[in-house]
Amino acid sequence: MIRVLSIGLVLALAACTTPQERAAQAQADVERMMAIYGPACVRLGYAAQTDAWRSCVISLGAKYDQQRYGPPAGYYGWGPGYWRGGWWDPYW
Repeated sequence: MIRVLSIGLVLALAACTTPQERAAQAQADVERMMAIYGPACVRLGYAAQTDAWRSCVISLGAKYDQQRYGPPAGYYGWGPGYWRGGWWDPYW
C-alpha cells in the first residue's frame, strides 16, 4: 500500500510545473503558431511582424483549433435544427 501511495505522490509531483515552465511552453506555442500560420498570413497580404499579421496568425490558429476540437466549452449557439443549451433545449 505504501508503495502505491509513494508512486502516486511521485507522479503527482511530476505533473506540477513552475510558472517559468508554463511561460516557456506558451512561448514555444506562439513560435509554433508563427511558423505554421505566418507564411499563410503573408500570402494573404499582411506584412510580417506587424500587429495585423499577428492578429491573422492568432485568428487562423483559433479557426484551426475550433475546426479540429469543436466549439469552446460552454458554447451556446445554434445547432443542427435546434437551439443548443439552456432550459429551452428540447434535449435537456
